[in-house]
Amino acid sequence: MGREKSNARLIDVELDESIGRSTPDVEHERAVAIFDLVEENSFRPVSDAGEGPYRLRLSLQESRLIFAVTRENGEAVVTHILSLTPFRRIVKDYYLICESYYDAIRSSSPSQIEAIDMGRRGLHNEGSQTLMDRLAGKIEVDFDTARRLFTLVCVLHWRG
Repeated sequence: MGREKSNARLIDVELDESIGRSTPDVEHERAVAIFDLVEENSFRPVSDAGEGPYRLRLSLQESRLIFAVTRENGEAVVTHILSLTPFRRIVKDYYLICESYYDAIRSSSPSQIEAIDMGRRGLHNEGSQTLMDRLAGKIEVDFDTARRLFTLVCVLHWRG
């Protein structure tokens, strides 16, 4: 017998045209990040007296990420504006360590690859925790959902 899914979840994530398009590789990474997020998540706007499931539309305005949340039927629930400034260092460091990781895969020993991967996961966790902290009191997510959202934040920054 399968687990019943909670209604405190996302059933759709859409990227606004303000996000822009990129290379096929980047578009593929974005699609994978969205699929993973929709496939398994826990997401609930704190101010919502009703219940989900929810749809999320992400857009960019200057250096802010706009979370426009609606119900399944399209009824507006909340819009939350998140400054991306606190993520700049983490995303930059994350990309640098990812480059090191992909280089290491080609030429390093398994123990070196494992050490770099531990650092990569540590930065991903730091970014995920920062995202949870920035959403606290506005949108309630569990850590795994924060990880998936942080992955999406990263691929939104990736230009290819």
